[in-house]
Amino acid sequence: MPSDKENQETKPLNNNNTNGNGGSAPSKPKIQPKYSIHRDVLTHEVVIKQTGYAARDKSIPSSLRNCWQSWNFFALFTGVIPILQWLPQYSPRRDLPGDIIAGFTVAIMNIPHGMAYGILAGVSAGNGLYMAVFPVLAYMFLGTSKHISIGTFAVASMMTAKVVDTFANVDDHHHGVLTTAATTTSWLSNSSALADAITSTTSSSLSVFNQTSTFQLFNSTTIANPITKLELVTSLALTVGIVNLLMAFLRLGTLSSLLSEPLVNGFTTAAACHVVTAQLKDVLGISVPRHKGAFKIIYSVIDVIKGVPETNLVNFGFCMAVILFMTICNECLKPRLSKRCRFPLPAELIMVIGGTLISKWLNLNVDYKVNPVGTIPSGLPDPVLPRLDLVPKVAVDSIAIAIVTYSIIMSMGLTFAKKHGYEVRPNQELFAMGIGNMVGGCFSCIPMACSLSRSVIQDQTGGVSQIASLVSASLVVVTLMWIGPFFSSLPRCVLAGVIIVALKPMFMQAKELKKFSKQGKLEMFTWISTFLCVVIIDIDIGLLIGICISLLALYIKGLKPYSCLLGYMPEAPGIYMDLNQHRNALQVPETRIFRYSGSLNFATSLFFRRALFEAVGLDKIPPTKVSSSNSNSPSKGSKTSYSPVSQNGGKAINGQLVESSGGFKVLILDFSMLGHIDVAGCRTLTDVSKELKVRGARLLLASPVDRVYDTLVHSMALSEGPFEIFPTLHDCVEYANACRTA
Repeated sequence: MPSDKENQETKPLNNNNTNGNGGSAPSKPKIQPKYSIHRDVLTHEVVIKQTGYAARDKSIPSSLRNCWQSWNFFALFTGVIPILQWLPQYSPRRDLPGDIIAGFTVAIMNIPHGMAYGILAGVSAGNGLYMAVFPVLAYMFLGTSKHISIGTFAVASMMTAKVVDTFANVDDHHHGVLTTAATTTSWLSNSSALADAITSTTSSSLSVFNQTSTFQLFNSTTIANPITKLELVTSLALTVGIVNLLMAFLRLGTLSSLLSEPLVNGFTTAAACHVVTAQLKDVLGISVPRHKGAFKIIYSVIDVIKGVPETNLVNFGFCMAVILFMTICNECLKPRLSKRCRFPLPAELIMVIGGTLISKWLNLNVDYKVNPVGTIPSGLPDPVLPRLDLVPKVAVDSIAIAIVTYSIIMSMGLTFAKKHGYEVRPNQELFAMGIGNMVGGCFSCIPMACSLSRSVIQDQTGGVSQIASLVSASLVVVTLMWIGPFFSSLPRCVLAGVIIVALKPMFMQAKELKKFSKQGKLEMFTWISTFLCVVIIDIDIGLLIGICISLLALYIKGLKPYSCLLGYMPEAPGIYMDLNQHRNALQVPETRIFRYSGSLNFATSLFFRRALFEAVGLDKIPPTKVSSSNSNSPSKGSKTSYSPVSQNGGKAINGQLVESSGGFKVLILDFSMLGHIDVAGCRTLTDVSKELKVRGARLLLASPVDRVYDTLVHSMALSEGPFEIFPTLHDCVEYANACRTA
């Protein structure tokens, strides 16, 4: 019988006599639950017959019939348009005040963020403001998350800028002139008699354009196919939307789970380094060439260092003042004001308005050469279908952008859904993103994502639904209609300072590396390799390398599943524990119990065989060893007694521990944690069974789930096996003991 101390340590979980730390109570419970089962040992075949089990019909007609019967067209319609599900339950008296406050607050943040990230993406500030209107409205009807703030995001803007730098060859304001010049040059290219006309054209072009524009004008590739930045980003948004819709149609919503947390964390942290590097020229007020391809961040930093002597001190001082003001507001003023006021301090908007007024009053653009953001057109853009001929050019980049933006939206959506207790459907999110990107592409928008800071503010200020996004979009429309041109003289260095300060949470993610190092070496290696590859090489190449490393780590973890030998507890029959972890567990005499978790298929069968042979020592037992031990087998009384073993496999004989000879008569495979097996795995079991027979032992299988049992039966119909299968491990052990003592 177990001692009192052992009873206290193994008492049931529902016992209330525990202290605050979850420790054992000083006395035994008044009622100790017990159970006793007396029945015959059952094989799995008997259980199958008695329970009326029938394998699932996997035929195509049956699948189509079940699919048709499960369809509910009304539920399908409301599922595609989720606003129809939550809008009837919306209470204006209860929910509308919080949504109005949250929408107004998010709109205040959307104005500087949209302008800053629009410029970061390589287009105008107005295109960034459009992001706060059209994709937001599409997501409000089709999205399932109630709290995320759709619009611009630093990582998405940086990946868009990479595509712009690669393919765009014409500035937006030169498009019309270059198109005319392209037609003229194409007509004159086959005529050698008009060299003077070409020379005169060159001279006049030099008086109108600068040296870079002239080079672009007479470059044959540029002339033949002019591609503006706006045309490129709208085609990119359309292509990303198409990729999202294809992913939704193929039910690839779980694809985001392949992007592990270390991968996403390291990628976004490294992308923040690219964003800061892109802002250095605006911080210093210098002009540096844009680089393309691998190692561009290194070349950009070198060019910035070379341009430091040409720093515009007024521009640099203004930017440092912006960064200092934003830091003080975020670190000191906002936390204190949040305790007294529901509205957060709109530091970004204050800085944008203040910077615009200072630029106008001091005439910074003319007198001090401080570059402004440029013209912001008033009103909303006209719907224009993006250029479809650019879709093949940006197809590869659009896949990376679609995956990254989807993973960001899903991670944020799941965070708020868990907090507020509702469901976010992955495939519906893909559909909403696809429609939002396609609508945005027709209205001069870049690919959509969601912002961490704006989403948190929308939740903290009382937003309960996407009605807050409708309020925010309405205020941004008002800004575009009447206030947009006011910001045309805003210095770019102000937006650079706003972006740099806003990236602080992304840089703080580097602290998570310590957590990943504790989780495992593969997680830490994934983070470090993804970060270094994205920073040193490039965003898309680094992301691809990070995904490959993450999938490789996943494969390594799945290739080496958990396995162990099990022993029993003398005080509690029917409970079996890992012999390596539980020192007092006893090994069943002349029986080995091997537990295997994971999958047993063509990829893992070799590891399964190696782990099994190492655990039971089957490869070290010659065929004659078991038979000789059988001839000198002990008496029947000694066979029925269990022998205590130490952790290293020794057993007690006459009160002294001696090393086990390794011989056994029965090998039990515990498949209670086996999730999948294929025909190759069944063939491996057949080979193991044959090798055991040569050594005078037999193979028993215990606790397979139904799908594993179906595969085993199917493989036996294909001449594998035969296998002896039992419904529980204890049934299998009792059957082995009966056979051993017979």
